[in-house]
Amino acid sequence: MLQKIQNNSGRIVLIVILVLLLAGIRAFESKLFYDPFLDYFKSDYLTIAFPKFEGFRLLFAMSFRYFLNSLLSIGIIYLLFKDIELIKFTSLLYGVFYVLLISFFFVLIYFIDQKNSFLLFYVRRFLIQPLFLLLFIPAYYYQRSISKK
Repeated sequence: MLQKIQNNSGRIVLIVILVLLLAGIRAFESKLFYDPFLDYFKSDYLTIAFPKFEGFRLLFAMSFRYFLNSLLSIGIIYLLFKDIELIKFTSLLYGVFYVLLISFFFVLIYFIDQKNSFLLFYVRRFLIQPLFLLLFIPAYYYQRSISKK
């Protein structure tokens, strides 16, 4: 076991660095990204109106953040599984989910009733947090363990 850890110490260090970068994105989100919904969702968002926002600026900021999180997440998945086909599939999934989520996000902003802002909360959460990483790692691990049997 100790030998296995020593053999993979470089990969482990890189994974830790990538996870710390993901944490850094989260820790400095208010300084790095334009997002008027940060304070909105920290307050009693079910009873107050949406904040004023610039649509294109918000689209760019959320897209950039999603791209950074995706890139770091794909790096972690690559270091864990060392499978290029899996990385291609994961990249495709991130792309498809981006198009769906960003479209749904802006539809919700412009067309939903204020009482249903919890939907916006969850869609936004998937765009700005690396939640797909938490879903993909166990799924890929399970898939790999099934295919070895």
